[in-house]
Amino acid sequence: MYEGLAVIALLIFLFSVVAGRIEHSYLSGPIVFVVSGFVMGPMVLGWFDGDVTGTEFRVIADLTLALILFIDAAHADLSILKRQIRIPSRMLLIGLPGVIALGFGLAVLMFDQLSLYEAAILATILAATDAALGKAVITNKAVPVGVREGLNAESGLNDGLCVPVLLVFIALAKGAGADGGGAGLAFKLVAQELSIGLIVGLGLTAIGGWLMHFFWKRGWVTEIWMHVAVVALALSAFAIAQSLHGSGYIAAFTGGMLFGFLAKENTHEMLLAAEVDGEVLAMLAWFAFGVAVIGQQSELFTWPMVLYAVLSLTVIRVLPIFLSLSGSGESVSSRLFLGWFGPRGLASIVFGIIVLNADLPGGRFIVIVVVCTVFLSLVAHGLSANPLAKWLAMKENQSKAEN
Repeated sequence: MYEGLAVIALLIFLFSVVAGRIEHSYLSGPIVFVVSGFVMGPMVLGWFDGDVTGTEFRVIADLTLALILFIDAAHADLSILKRQIRIPSRMLLIGLPGVIALGFGLAVLMFDQLSLYEAAILATILAATDAALGKAVITNKAVPVGVREGLNAESGLNDGLCVPVLLVFIALAKGAGADGGGAGLAFKLVAQELSIGLIVGLGLTAIGGWLMHFFWKRGWVTEIWMHVAVVALALSAFAIAQSLHGSGYIAAFTGGMLFGFLAKENTHEMLLAAEVDGEVLAMLAWFAFGVAVIGQQSELFTWPMVLYAVLSLTVIRVLPIFLSLSGSGESVSSRLFLGWFGPRGLASIVFGIIVLNADLPGGRFIVIVVVCTVFLSLVAHGLSANPLAKWLAMKENQSKAEN
C-alpha cells in the first residue's frame, strides 16, 4: 500500500515542480497522469493491479466534480457575462441543445443496441464539457480576451446545466423500461432530486456565508481556516444533498453561484485552497482512470464507438456551436476555435457512472463509448491547445491588420 502511495505522491510532486512548463507545451496534466496510470497499471509495469472498485473511483470522481462545479459556478463573474454575454449565451442556449440533438440523431443511426432515451442520455453525457481541461486555453494570453472569457463562462456553466437534462432522460428511460407505468414516478423523483439539490445548495451556502462573514469580522477565524471552510462548505453541500436523495451536483453548482455572488471581489482569493484541492483530486482521478479504466476498457472499443467518439469531438460539437455564433460578430476562426474547445472530462465520467448505477440495459455500452471519447479528448485537446491558440492569435492579428 505504501509503495503505491509513495509512487503517486512522488508523481504529483514531480509534476507540480514542472507544471508551469508543461502547461506551455503540447502536454497537459490529465494526459501525464492518465498515461502514467496506464503504464504503471496491469497492462504494462503492473505496479498497480487496477483493482479500484466502482465505489472508490466514484468517491474520488464525485468529490472532484463537486469542487469543480462549485468553483466554476463561483467564478461565473456576472460583470464578465454582461460584457461577453453574446458568446456564452448563444453557446449555452442554442449551441448546447444543438449538440445534444445532433449527438442523439447520430447515436440513433449508429447504435441499434440503444433505445431512443439511451441515445439521448449518451448525447447529453458527451455534451458536458470540462472547464479544467480547457484551462490551457482559457489562461493563454495569446487567445483574444473575449474568446477566453466567453469560453470560460460556457465551460463553467455547461456541465451544471447538463445535470437536470441527464436526470430527466434517465427517468424517461427507466419509465419506458417499466412499460411507461413508472414514468410519472420517475419524473417526481427527478423533481425531488433537483429541488432538494437547489434548496440545500442555496440554503447551506447562505447560512455558511453568513457565518463565515460573522466570525471573520470578530477575528475568530484565521485566513488559513477560512480557506478550509470554503472547501468544507462545497463538499458539505454536495454530500448533504446526496444523503437526502437530492442532486449533490445541483447543490454544488447553485451553492457555488451564490458563494461567488456573496464573496464578490474576494471570490478568487477565497477559492484558492479549493482550486488546489480540486487539482490534486483531479490528478488522482485521472491516474485511477488510466490504471483501472483505460487499461481494462480499451479492449472493448469497437470501430463504431471510435467513430462516434471522433464525431462527438468534431462535427457534433463544432457544427452547432459554429452555427449558434452566426451573427455574433465573431470571425470564422474564432467560431471554429470556440466549437473545437469543448473537451470531455470528469463530468462525462461521473455522468457515466450515474448511468451505470441506474441499471439501464444499454448502460454498460454507454459508459464504454464515454470512456473512449474522454480518452480521445484528452489527447486531441491536450495536444492542440497551444498550437491552435497561436493560430487563432495569428488569424486575429491578420484580420486587424487588414482592417
